[in-house]
Amino acid sequence: MPHDFFAEMNERGLVHQHSAGELEKSLRAGRMTAYIGFDPTADSLHVGSLMQIMTLKRFQLAGHRPIALVGGGTGLIGDPSGKEDERTLLTTDVLEKNLAGISSQIERFLDFGVDGALMVNNADWLCKLDLLTFLRDIGKHFAVNEMIKRDSVRIRLETREHGISYTEFTYVLLQAYDYLKLHDLHGCTLQMGGSDQWGNIVSGTDLIRRVRGVEAHALTSPLMTRSDGKKFGKTEAGNVWLDPARTSPYEFYQFWLNTHDNDVLHYLKVFSFLSLAQIAELDRVTDETPERREAPRVLAEEVTKLVHGPEALLRAKHATQVLFDKNADWRQLSALQLEEAFRGAPPIRLPREALGTEQAALVALLTDAGHYASRAQARKDIPNGSVSVNGVTMTDPGHRISESDVLAGGFVVLKKGKRTFQTLRVDV
Repeated sequence: MPHDFFAEMNERGLVHQHSAGELEKSLRAGRMTAYIGFDPTADSLHVGSLMQIMTLKRFQLAGHRPIALVGGGTGLIGDPSGKEDERTLLTTDVLEKNLAGISSQIERFLDFGVDGALMVNNADWLCKLDLLTFLRDIGKHFAVNEMIKRDSVRIRLETREHGISYTEFTYVLLQAYDYLKLHDLHGCTLQMGGSDQWGNIVSGTDLIRRVRGVEAHALTSPLMTRSDGKKFGKTEAGNVWLDPARTSPYEFYQFWLNTHDNDVLHYLKVFSFLSLAQIAELDRVTDETPERREAPRVLAEEVTKLVHGPEALLRAKHATQVLFDKNADWRQLSALQLEEAFRGAPPIRLPREALGTEQAALVALLTDAGHYASRAQARKDIPNGSVSVNGVTMTDPGHRISESDVLAGGFVVLKKGKRTFQTLRVDV
């Protein structure tokens, strides 16, 4: 059933700022059209963008019409918001690849049926603009003395080393024009985004008011943060992406499963469609039996299923159960599960004929991979139980990898200490 979009956003802590006026009343009065823009800086979105995708989905579930705008035009310039340096300009080929990647990800979340969500590319109008007409009709509504007060501009102007180009300086005009264009084409009267977009968004509402004489609205959500001060969506391996080719479903599942206790309830509100009552119950259960870590488990399941689907979730859960059980046989895992779980570990190719030979000696493999300074050091350390093969602790420094060690897909997984992994790929 349709629900009160603004009330739900507010209850989940997803309202940072909104324009004065009749936004709440308009949302409750009837069907509205709203858009969020997505910057095509890569061929995949990351988990930081997931909140905005879900905002569009919540908007649609409330009975409204969402528009996802991909920046095929603005992506040629780059948004200076939050950037200390000028962005590297994308080539047309790279931009097209990026647009295709993020468009396919957004499409999985929204209903694009009859009179449903829309996917638009601002290149359709920005790349056809006549410069002089644009400056006369749009540029005259922007005061430079106001533009340079924006944080995205002011910080760059005050930092002589970087500065800001005229190209990026004019970005706000293009985003405001996007809003005007979507208002004219589709009756869009609300733009949403992260709190760092507030200035750009209200420039659009002002432009629509000046040019069309009607009220348009702005709504921003807080930028995601972590309670420990570290950047949200980052791991030791880098960004957590929505593309399974960049961040595997297993890695994705582990990211959410390892959420800090202080963050998990907030993330459930932001990244799941569980009701607030269900989340409160999870909080109670987790409080009573913290060792079960019920809330992080449900969070990992909900978000992984949402992004990668139920089959990928089952693979990730099964791999987690096996890999973290000291008594489990890793032969239960498929080649795909092993590939997803150990994608970040550097591989070594090992010819099948080398199995059982000196070339496959554990001491030699670990030393040649740089995990020990010398073979003598490896021989001394292995009997202490610091090395395992496929989860089984090795104490024999003379062990050679043999056919019995080879898992599905030709995998052999070596581990030194608690965190250092090395994979062998035996020719199948």
